[in-house]
Amino acid sequence: MKKIKYIVVYIVFLSCSVSTALAQDKKTLDSDAIIKESIYHKYKKVVWAFDKKDFDALFFDFFQKQNDSNIQLTKEEFYTYTIKIAIYSEKYGMLYKNKKAEAQQTKKEWFDKKYTDYLESKK
Repeated sequence: MKKIKYIVVYIVFLSCSVSTALAQDKKTLDSDAIIKESIYHKYKKVVWAFDKKDFDALFFDFFQKQNDSNIQLTKEEFYTYTIKIAIYSEKYGMLYKNKKAEAQQTKKEWFDKKYTDYLESKK
């Protein structure tokens, strides 16, 4: 009986250690996570009030600036665009339940965009 108790404690300890390690790895993978989260919280209500016309204007403006060789967005500007687009994707998934999985994937893709990749594309 004592042996089973030790095994259970060991399994619980091991599973907690693994999940903690995985959580730490996830946090350290994206060095810009803090700025992304702050932009997300800052603009969530604003973007949820967007209509399709507002979103189209945002999307067009982002791609126009991204593709203009004379313009280089700052890190905050870049993430403001990408996170706003991610928020709108989230809103879309909430409005259209049959598109929720697709919208969540789109949100994740926009949230995962990296400023360093953007800078590389400007070279």
